[in-house]
Amino acid sequence: MKFFIDTANLAQIKEANDLGVLDGVTTNPSLMAKEGIKSNAAVMKHYVDICNIVKGDISAEVIATNYDGIVAEGEELAKLHEQIIVKVPMIKDGIKAIHYFTSKGIKTNCTLVFSAGQALLAAKAGATYVSPFIGRLDDVSTDGLQLISEIRQIYDNYGFQTQILAASIRHAMHIINCAKLGADVATCPLNAITDLLKHPLTDIGLEKFLADAKKFV
Repeated sequence: MKFFIDTANLAQIKEANDLGVLDGVTTNPSLMAKEGIKSNAAVMKHYVDICNIVKGDISAEVIATNYDGIVAEGEELAKLHEQIIVKVPMIKDGIKAIHYFTSKGIKTNCTLVFSAGQALLAAKAGATYVSPFIGRLDDVSTDGLQLISEIRQIYDNYGFQTQILAASIRHAMHIINCAKLGADVATCPLNAITDLLKHPLTDIGLEKFLADAKKFV
């Protein structure tokens, strides 16, 4: 399973990368705004800064919602760096744009996916990644993990190469369960990744080892 971090914070990206387990980054306009980035030029520079930290796929989201606008923005983003993946919303013009990008060899991430049918369309259009938002489904009393299972079955049935990028991950158990179900990627905040390190028995064991080591002459 690949680990992506879902943030635009350079310090957090560097911390995750320094762990040696980071494979990429996902971002969106809300995450950019959270970092105080207020202009398109600053956003573009920030994407390049992220690419210079992480040697993996970096999802950069288009703002347009019409076909021509998505294509124009996506082509501009793709030119920034070879690691850029154009992040496109799951809408009719988005699917059309993904098909176009695929024909041009531009990699894509179809975002805001909430059903197996949407994931099927994204794969048919040739998306590199599809991003089902499991946490947001949980928020409306729908089983987000069930969606991961359904997409995995469909993709395996037909040999689709689109990778399942589990998004809107809230905690470590989301990551574990997505791994069990065969998601190709989990994108999550830094704390969800570092929480995988934690176990009380590890803490107790280490404390005892260190206490016993102090007894050595």
